Amino acid sequence: MRLLIVEDEYHLAEVLQKGLKEDGYAVDVASNGEEAIGLATVIDYDLIILDLMLPIKSGAEVLRELRDQGSKVSVLILTAKDSTEDKVMGLDLGADDYLTKPFAFAELRARIRALFRRRLEESNNVLKVDDLLLDTITHKVSRAGKDIELTVKEYSVLEYLIRNRGQVLSRTQIEEHVWDYRYGSSSNIVDVYIRYLRKKIDKGFDRKLIETVRGRGYRLKVVEK
Repeated sequence: MRLLIVEDEYHLAEVLQKGLKEDGYAVDVASNGEEAIGLATVIDYDLIILDLMLPIKSGAEVLRELRDQGSKVSVLILTAKDSTEDKVMGLDLGADDYLTKPFAFAELRARIRALFRRRLEESNNVLKVDDLLLDTITHKVSRAGKDIELTVKEYSVLEYLIRNRGQVLSRTQIEEHVWDYRYGSSSNIVDVYIRYLRKKIDKGFDRKLIETVRGRGYRLKVVEK
């Protein structure tokens, strides 16, 4: 899942990016409102964490402009502005959640998970496809009761596939939602990680969950019983 942090306090942005990357998210950072609009216009983010007090364009202006463009990206406002009026303004502009500074990183993580559950109409932190389980809190993955060890990036690819289970995802879609802009791009990086996952998820099982859709991409199959 790919996130955009819009924060002009360099050290806070750095801490947020480091912590969320350790959780397996791809994370980009914008330090002002204009940069945020530019990135959000060309990249299909899963979530934006947005400060309100920003240079060039305020967070409120960023949010208003995105909603006016028709963007439905989830937005979590993270700000020192803690008055009721500010919270009402932010939520009425189209934010999906509002968290004030100072904050506990564990609470921010929990709110991000909650927003993803809400967006995908899920009610559980454990995602399930057939006998494959992925715990979004502990990052434990198992199939048929057997624990599977994944690297951070393998976990990120699998989480994106599970959250979009049943849908054909192009290589570009997977790359854009799992890798941030500092990575650059590689013509076969997605194929490489799909191959890694197949060895860990499907090898030894009669029912193969990861499907190649010729000319289009990959799909995590929803097994009908």
